Amino acid sequence: MAATGALAQRIAEGLRPGDVVALSGGLGAGKTTLARALIAALGHEGEVPSPSFAIIEMYEPPAVRLPLVHADFYRLERPEEVEEIGLDDYRQGAALIAEWPEQAGGFAHEPGCLSIRFEVLENTRRAIVEPGRDWLERGPWT
Repeated sequence: MAATGALAQRIAEGLRPGDVVALSGGLGAGKTTLARALIAALGHEGEVPSPSFAIIEMYEPPAVRLPLVHADFYRLERPEEVEEIGLDDYRQGAALIAEWPEQAGGFAHEPGCLSIRFEVLENTRRAIVEPGRDWLERGPWT
């Protein structure tokens, strides 16, 4: 848990509007745990609901350092559904935490995407971080 908090803090320090933190991995791998730690590191106090059913949760200053969209795309059946829910409108001037980004067509092609893939091997979890071009100077990420 300490490693998750430390990673969340590093991401929060560099997070900018327009960035995407794309969280991939199986059920229970740690995506929501990191998302909650990141939202807390950005200044939010109190409960952080999972957007599993609402799909999108918004956080605005002064509760957080910058406008933030937390999205869980697990329930999407087609990537085109992100247009139907108006994701681009939500993202205007905000950073995005995207759980299950592959369900939304992915974000790794965006230079401001920090992709984090969680793997669970036996009783060990690890996060594999792949920074987009805009994140390279904000690392190290290995």
